[in-house]
Order: sequence, then structure tokens, then C-alpha cells
Amino acid sequence: MEQIYQYAWILPFVSLPVPMLIGVGLLLFPTATKNLHRTWAFPSILLLSIVMIFSTNLSIQQINGSSIYQYVWSWTLNNDFSLEFGYLIDSLTSIMSMLITTVGIMVLIYSDNYMAHDQGYLRFFSYMSFFSTSMLGLVTSSNLIQIYIFWELVGTCSYLLIGFWFTRPSVANACQKAFVTNRIGDFGLLLGIFGFYWITGSFEFRDLFEILNNLIYNNEVNFSFVTLCAALLFAGAVAKSAQFPLHVWLPDAMEGPTPISALIHAATMVAAGVFLVARLLPLFRVIPYIMNLISLIGIITLLLGATLALAQKDIKRGLAYSTMSQLGYMMLALGMGSYQSALFHLITHAYSKALLFLGSGSVIHSMETIVGYSPDKSQNMVLMGGLTKHVPITKTSFLLGTLSLCGIPPLACFWSKDEILNDSWLYSPSFAIIAWATAGLTAFYMFRIYLLTFEGHLNVHFQNYSGNQNTSFYSISLWGKGCSKRINKNFSLLRMNNNESSSFFLKKIYRSDENVRKNSGRPFINILHFNNKKSFSYPHESDNTMLFPLLLLVLFTLFVGSLGIPFNQKGTDLNILSKWLAPSINLLHQKLKDSTGWYEFLKDAIFSVSIAYFGIFLASFLYNPIYSSFKNFDLINSFVKLGPKRKRWDKILNALYDWSYNCAYIDAFYTRSFTGGIRKLAQLTHFFDRRIIDGITNGVGVMSFFVGEGIKYVGGGRISSYLFFYFSCVSIFLFSVFYYNTFLFSVFSSKLIN
Repeated sequence: MEQIYQYAWILPFVSLPVPMLIGVGLLLFPTATKNLHRTWAFPSILLLSIVMIFSTNLSIQQINGSSIYQYVWSWTLNNDFSLEFGYLIDSLTSIMSMLITTVGIMVLIYSDNYMAHDQGYLRFFSYMSFFSTSMLGLVTSSNLIQIYIFWELVGTCSYLLIGFWFTRPSVANACQKAFVTNRIGDFGLLLGIFGFYWITGSFEFRDLFEILNNLIYNNEVNFSFVTLCAALLFAGAVAKSAQFPLHVWLPDAMEGPTPISALIHAATMVAAGVFLVARLLPLFRVIPYIMNLISLIGIITLLLGATLALAQKDIKRGLAYSTMSQLGYMMLALGMGSYQSALFHLITHAYSKALLFLGSGSVIHSMETIVGYSPDKSQNMVLMGGLTKHVPITKTSFLLGTLSLCGIPPLACFWSKDEILNDSWLYSPSFAIIAWATAGLTAFYMFRIYLLTFEGHLNVHFQNYSGNQNTSFYSISLWGKGCSKRINKNFSLLRMNNNESSSFFLKKIYRSDENVRKNSGRPFINILHFNNKKSFSYPHESDNTMLFPLLLLVLFTLFVGSLGIPFNQKGTDLNILSKWLAPSINLLHQKLKDSTGWYEFLKDAIFSVSIAYFGIFLASFLYNPIYSSFKNFDLINSFVKLGPKRKRWDKILNALYDWSYNCAYIDAFYTRSFTGGIRKLAQLTHFFDRRIIDGITNGVGVMSFFVGEGIKYVGGGRISSYLFFYFSCVSIFLFSVFYYNTFLFSVFSSKLIN
């Protein structure tokens, strides 16, 4: 066992040869390297598989031996300053390395087919391998400086991957937004690291925790300064894990390829923030204000993410806000001190969300294969529907991932989310109510995504191969069911009838021209405009290399929850996860959670499962075509009478929809206040520099030029004339001074006489 730990330092570097060899090959042998581009997927997958086997062995040792191993060596020595590098192997490291490698392998296998026809195939796999290297280096780091180095490498890789298709303006803006937003948090993280080094004189985790505890216990440190430094450390996690208010980069990051979205959301970038807080939890737990701040940011984020996901029509953006909400659950658990619950939900969510993103990529891939179907429309759920018979395997896997995220037993996320919800009651009843209500919202928006994508009828029926014109279009309300409308042979877009009133729930045809579709904040209709000369085919199932990772992730989604099943196993009161996390929990001076019986567990789970089923039922009622006959029934009008009350009800619901669809107007606020303010400040600085600073400099030069020119003509070369001019000026000056002093003396004398 000791020998395994001694060689654990190679974990981050096993995948590093792939990007290095690709770079060298493109420089020295570009033609041969590009011709063999598909062969580079094999070494990438092979090397990461070796890391996965090594990580699995380490995890087994952690479960059985429950030990912590750390090895460091000096890098810089200068008087009292010593900078050490090393690696730390504990339960948190083994969990994160398992997530990174397993999800990473699934994404690489999936990407081999998904990115096969992309010109940047080699660049993609080199970025992916370097991303895995950076993340593995981050989770094995033994001190704050080492974490910061790999932290920045992870941010650099995310910038490159999000901006993979950088020629598109929206992609370029998205990667810049992610980079700048994370710079804010990273700057705070750097200040916090230096602040704690000033306090404790060490970057190492163990020394840092022990010294700080002693200083606080003996009241030998300024507690306000410690709190400020801890808040700055937490700012780095807020940005990286897309917590409020630095969450704005995450939805725009969906501009990158779908496999990148799966990797970022499941096991790498956004998980890095949760990892950092978990790693530094022994430091944060001695500062109550910071623990309260972590839980507060977590509860705001989970509620905000769920509400913003309600009205999204882009399937990847909806899943992105779902990730934001689930990360809020993890932060809430860490803020409550529930270390085990947070990491358990990190594990279950990683596999479920990877399954959902790869499933969405399979849907997008199948939609993009349709001739004439543009990429911006291939992600629009409103233009999908009825895909069940075309992509049955993708549909089944996506449904299982959806049910897991909704918290339906016995799938993975049920066990972890239920544990967080139960712990929240002990921490704060108000936080618990918000967390439980958000669980219902999660079930609603996730089933909305599923139903809009797979159920009903295909929203666009394309021309058949015989060339017969049998094209019909479906207009659909994002909050209601779709309804068909035959379009004439010219496929002209229908104009909006201003006399029609909008309905939030009920079946209705909304007509809009192209300008309304592009600019409306509440696009109730999206109608495709196709050319008659093109031929179209139906969507089809993805290839086996894309379906294989989905099936493996289905197995993880089904069975990974067994790690934390809360009942007795083999005569012990601890489940597998508790044994795995025992060293870290003991470091936090917390008591391991004992297992509970079936009766007590089911009693606690009934309420959360009931809320989840209520959200599923509500989404099914609004979006499932099975209930179309009930939707035509005047059920809503029985609650809200027609007339002024109904109009007020529609205004309220439409306002809520606008708020959700426009991302709570947070981006607009940042654009006006920060971006606009910075631009105005830059313009003011530019004006001051050009007109004032440069004006003074240029003015002095111009004045010197004219004075010199004037003096040149005055001078005649006669010294007697110069002396006469000099003495004349001196005489005038002296006379002026004498006259001025005489005047002052007379005024002063007159005042004295009076």
C-alpha cells in the first residue's frame, strides 16, 4: 500500500504526453499528423484509463485503510521563506480523481465520433488531455500555491475549450466572459492565499489549519482580518463553481462543443470550486461568519438556478442552470458543515449530469444531420418533440438521468439530495423550506426539458425522399402544448395578429414575423423557414461509439447511489461512503453518520419524493400530449375567471416568464452598471490623457517654439541694448514694489489714525 502512495505523483502527468506529442507532430510532421488524426483518440483514452485504474486502486486503499498520505519536497529556500511542492492523497483526492477519470474517459470515447468531422479534432483532444492533467494536478496538490497554479491552468483550458469554435462571434464572447468573470474570483483567491501566509507563515494545509486554530483559540490574531481573507478564498470557489453573483459565465459556456459542456459540468471546472471549499473546510469551520456566508450563497444559487431554468428553450442552457442549482445544494451542505452529504451529491450529480449532457449532445447531433437544419435551431427544444421513435436509446438514457436529478428513488441523486434536505431542517427551517421547494422546481423544469424534447409529435415534418410536398409546421407555446398549423407552399412566415391575447398555459396559436422571433423577449412561436429545393430526412439514433458511454453512465446513475445507502451493511453502522470519508471527517472533528433503519429513512424521504412527483405531474400536465384533452378543458378559467382578473393573471405570469427567460436581468444589470461604467471610465481616461496630459505637453512645446521664434527676432547682437533692456525691467519691477508698499503703508497709517 505504501508503494502505491509513493507513485501517486504520476497521476497528473500520465495524460500529458498526448498534447505534447500532438503539438510536436503538428510542428514537425503536420501532414502525417493530420492524416492520422483519428488515431490520437486511442492514446488519450488509454492513458486516462491507466490513471483511472490507479485512482480506483487508491480509492480501494482509502476505503479499507482509511489513511492520509502526504509527500513534499523543497522547491525554494531563502532564509525564513520555504516553498514546497508535493502531493496529498486522502479520501477527497481519491473521490475527485475517480470522477475526473471515469467521466473523462466517457467523454473522450463519445467525442471520437461527435468531433470526427471537425477540422479541430487534434486540437480538441490535446485540450481535453491537458484539461484532465490540470484537474488531476489540482486535486492532488498539497498546498495553496500549488493549487493556485493548477487552478489557473484549469481556467486556461476552460477558456480554450469554451472558445473552441472561436471564429463564431458568440463563442468568442462566451469564452472571454468566462475568462474575465473567473479572473475576479481568482484575484480574490490569490489575495486570500497571501493573507493567510502573512497570518500563519505557511502554505501547507495541515500547518495552516493547526496554526490558525491555535491563533484563534489564544486570541492572537485579528479575527476581522481572518474573516476577510477567508471570504477572499471563498470568492475563488464562487467564480469557478458559478455561484451567485459570479454565475453569469456558465450559461454562455454552452457555446462550446457538447462534450466540453459534459466535462465542465460533471467533473472538472465547476467541481473545482466545491473541491476547494471541501479542502479548506477545516479552515472555514472555525470562522462562523464564513460558514454562514457559504450556506447563504448556496441557498441563493440553488433557488436562482432553478427559477432561471424554467423558461429556457435551449436544451444546453437549461441543463447549465440545472448544474448551477445543484452546485448550490453542494455549497449549502458545506456551509451547514455536512461534508459527507456535499461530496455524496457531487458524486451522484457528476454521473447524472454527464449522462444528461451527452444525451443532449446525441439529440443535437441527430438534429444537425438533417439537411438545412442550422446549429442554432438544433438546440432549441421548442423545435424538437416526438423524437422518441427516432432516438429510443438516447431517450431512455435521458429519461433515467432526468429522474435521477428529480430525486426519484432508487436512482443516484435521490440518496444524496434527500440527505442534504434532511440536514437542512437541523440547520435552518427557512433554508429547508427553500431547498425543498427548489426540489419541486427541479422536477418541473427537468421534466419540461424531457417532454419538450422527446414526447409529442415532431414539430417539423420534413419532405420525404420521393420529393412530395408534405411539410407541416407546429407552433408551440413554451408554457403550453404545441398545435399544428399548415403553411402554404411558399412557406411564408405568418404575421402576428395584435388582437390575439397571449395565454400562459392554454393551447393557442401565436403568429409572429421573423423580426418578432428574433427580438421578442417571450418567443411563444418558432417557425422554420425552409427552401423548397432542399430535401430533408428524419433525425436518427447516434452511432455506437456515442451510445456506449451513455449506457455506461446509465449504470453509474443506477448504482452509484449505493455508496451512501443509509442502512446497515455487514454488521457495521457505516455505509461505504462514510468509511471512505472517515479520515477527512475525523480531521473536521465531526462524528460519522450512523446508518438508519428502513422505516426512519422512508419516513424522511416521503415528503421529498412527493414534492418531486408533484413537479413531474405539473410538467406532464402542461407539456405532455397525453393530457391534451384535459388542457382543452377550461380548468384554468375555473381558478381565474375571464375578464380583468384573467388579464392580470396573464400579466403576472408573463412577467415571471420574462424574468426567467431573460436570466433575471442580471446580465443586463452587469452590462449597464459594470461594463458600461468601465467603458465610460475608459472614455473619460482617454479624454483626460489626450486633451489634458498630452495637451499640456504639446502646449509647452508649442509655446516654447513661439517664444523662441519671437526672441530670435528681438535679439540684435548688441550687449549694450541687452543691458539697457535688463535694467529697464528691473527698474520697473522695483518701482512697482516701492509704489505698492507705499500704498499699503498709507492705508495702514490712515486706519491707525482713525
